[in-house]
Amino acid sequence: MQPSLYVSLSGQMAMMRRLETLAHNVANATTAGFRAEEIKFDELLSEKTDDPTAFVSAGSTYISRQAGEVVRTDNPFDVAVSGDAWLAFQGPNGPVYTRDGRMMMTPEGDLRTVNGYPVLDVGGAPIQLNPVGGKPNIASDGTITQGATRAGAVGLFTIPPEANLTRFDNSGVLPDVAAEPALDFSRVGVLQGFMEQSNVNPVSEISRLIQIQRSFDSISNTLAKSEDTLSSAVRALGETS
Repeated sequence: MQPSLYVSLSGQMAMMRRLETLAHNVANATTAGFRAEEIKFDELLSEKTDDPTAFVSAGSTYISRQAGEVVRTDNPFDVAVSGDAWLAFQGPNGPVYTRDGRMMMTPEGDLRTVNGYPVLDVGGAPIQLNPVGGKPNIASDGTITQGATRAGAVGLFTIPPEANLTRFDNSGVLPDVAAEPALDFSRVGVLQGFMEQSNVNPVSEISRLIQIQRSFDSISNTLAKSEDTLSSAVRALGETS
């Protein structure tokens, strides 16, 4: 097969993967705290022939850390994280980090995410409130009070920039490097009564979807023409032999 066909096929495979990530991002454009998934493509160089041929790799995915828009909800159990920090909740296999600060209190006083996971304090312990203590007041450093009583503190954590993130459900992430408790509250904090939205820009993502779909179709047409040309050449050679 002609090298150009291999190059075109590698481009199509890369585009298919990008289409899948874009579709997933668009589907979660209204998911609170969702972080968009991006793909980094590298060039692979084949030197098996006299003329080196460049191919597109399948791509490596990564989760964008760009912050989403913060909107006011006036719900005392909603918090938005300001700065480069994360909230934590107890997942099935350990702490999971998130920017989705929507919480609720169970009848027993357990502070949980809207999906039912225990919200953790800075020491990694579940937070217990007084179920009859009234609405909580959450300070910028995460300290929770009910009336004049200190009830605990929402933990804030920083994830090293070099850490690779994998997704848990829709808005949670699992780093491959341990997160650290946030200590400098001049740079990070929480805003009570606010919620962070997805960092997906729907208009931009849909535009990318259309652009990639057109490029995919263009490559498909080129492949079809190349195959027709190759078939014609083989038939012509057969007729003259």
